[in-house]
Amino acid sequence: MNVSDASFDRERPDVYGDAHPKALLRSVQEDGDYLVKLSNQHIVSSDQFSRDTLIQLFRLAAKYESNPTRFRSPLQGKILISAFYEPSTRTRLSFESAWHRLGGDIMSITDRSTTGIAKGECLDDVAEMFNNYGDCVVLRDNNGESLEKMMDTLRIPIVNAGNGRDEHPTQAMADLYAIFKWRPELLAAEVPEERRIRIGVIGIPGRMRTVRSLLKSLAVFHTSIKEVVIIHDGSDDDGLFDPGQREELEERGLTIRLANELDEVLPTLDVTYINAIAWEGDGFETYGKKFILNADSPLKQDGIILHPLARGEELAKDLDNTSHNWYFSQARGAVFLRMALLTCMVERAERVIDVV
Repeated sequence: MNVSDASFDRERPDVYGDAHPKALLRSVQEDGDYLVKLSNQHIVSSDQFSRDTLIQLFRLAAKYESNPTRFRSPLQGKILISAFYEPSTRTRLSFESAWHRLGGDIMSITDRSTTGIAKGECLDDVAEMFNNYGDCVVLRDNNGESLEKMMDTLRIPIVNAGNGRDEHPTQAMADLYAIFKWRPELLAAEVPEERRIRIGVIGIPGRMRTVRSLLKSLAVFHTSIKEVVIIHDGSDDDGLFDPGQREELEERGLTIRLANELDEVLPTLDVTYINAIAWEGDGFETYGKKFILNADSPLKQDGIILHPLARGEELAKDLDNTSHNWYFSQARGAVFLRMALLTCMVERAERVIDVV
C-alpha cells in the first residue's frame, strides 16, 4: 500500500479549523483487500486492527465525508440492532446516523428493563433472537462480560460500542481519523523525526475505556509519534495503568512519559486529548477537578484539542470558537468512520470500493 510522503496540503478550513477530508483521501492509495477482510468480523478491541486496515478505513471514511450524497444505498435492505444499555448520545446517534446515511433500517433498544433480560432471559437466547431479526448488532453495556457471552451464539457481526471500563474501539478509530485529517502526512510509512507529533493524554489509562483503546491504536502508528505524555495528578502512579498495560504499549513501540503539571506540558503538545469520565462498577466517576483547559491555557499555537465528549468543567466553552477545537470535528467524523466500518462488516464494501 502506498501512502504519499508529500508535505501536508491543507485545504480551506471548515468550521472549528477542520481540514477537508480530501487531503487525507489524496494521501492514500486505495486497496480494498483490507476492507473485504472485515466482512462478518466481530469488532471487540483495538488490538484487532493492523496499520494497513486502519488506513484503508480512514480512506473510505474520507471518501464518504468528501461526498456524502453519493453513497446513499450500500446498506439498503440491511437492519441494524442498536442495543444501548448504558447512557449514550454521540456513540448511539452516530452509529444510527451512519446506518441511515447508507440506506439501512434500524431497531433500537435503549433500556435493558424493556427486554427479556429483565425477566431473566440469558444472553445466549438474546443473541439467537438477534440472529433472526437483524444483520448487525451494536452493543453498549456497562457489564463488560455481555459482549463475550453473546459472541459465541451470534452469527451476525457485533460492534463493541463501549463495554464497561474495558474498551471503546470505534471511538479510538474516530480519534485517529481526526488526527490524520489534521495531518495526513503522518500516515506516511516513514515520518521524519522533526515531523512527528507529541500527544498529551489527560486521563487514566487503566480506568477509561476511551483512553485504553486510544493508546492501543496510537501504538499501531508509533513511527508517527515522538511520545505520549500521560498527565495525571501524581497521587497514584501505580494506579494509572492496569498490570502490564504500559509495558505492552512500550513493547509495541510507543514512548510514554508521565507528567503532573498541565501548564508546563501544554506548550509542547501537538495534540491534547482530555477525558474525565471513568467507569467504576455499575456507575462512573468524574476526574475533572484539577486539570481544566480553557482559552487562557498555554496551548501550543497550532496545537489541537480532542475530547470524546460528553464534557464537563474540564473543557471550557471559550475554546469552542478557537483553532484548537477539533473535538467537534472529531464527533462529526465519527459518523463517517462508522459508515466505513459498518459497510465492510456486512459485506457491502464492494459497492463502494473503486467508486470515485
